[in-house]
Amino acid sequence: MKTDGIILDVDGTLWDATPIAAEGYNDAIAARGMASPHVTAEQLRSLFGRPIPAIADAVFPSLTPDNRYALIEECMKYQGKRLLETRQDMLYSGVADTIRALASQVPLFIVSNCQAGYIEIFLEKSGLTPFIRDHVCPADTGLVKGPNIRLIMDRYQLKKPVYVGDIDADRIATEEAGAAFCYASYGYGEAQRADYVIDTFADLYTLFLER
Repeated sequence: MKTDGIILDVDGTLWDATPIAAEGYNDAIAARGMASPHVTAEQLRSLFGRPIPAIADAVFPSLTPDNRYALIEECMKYQGKRLLETRQDMLYSGVADTIRALASQVPLFIVSNCQAGYIEIFLEKSGLTPFIRDHVCPADTGLVKGPNIRLIMDRYQLKKPVYVGDIDADRIATEEAGAAFCYASYGYGEAQRADYVIDTFADLYTLFLER
């Protein structure tokens, strides 16, 4: 298939930052003087991709809404600090080389349901800033993933865009936006259906660009 734009998810598609993110969550919980819950990478893998308030509802159900949403904001801050400090390579195999190769032939974008600043941290840690044309998250627009995918499509007049994600919520958002969905089967979850499937990130090059 020829495409005029590839829009990428982050968590479960480009990298797995959940072990470091869990450390940040637990830092925030400890800073509040709370003994529990203890957040794990496995738990976050089951939640990442949802809007931030939904993650707060799942992780801190015993807190009042005001307290849980305030605490998730602290978790985001501690998470960001941990991610910036770590020297661990969190990218999936082939991501950096494939993005560099793809960017020479087709515009690349990122749309995620993450918090403000998270995509920028990903780009800084990965060194891939020059290869991503644009990126948006709910903090930028007040919109969730489906409308943000559509925003990128309209902003750049994309006629045959592909969104690459790893969970069924990504598929639903992509269909809502009117784009083709490519399922990253190596990621965090399942998808009920997909227009395309990749088993490694490098498959994107073969699927969409290699002749």
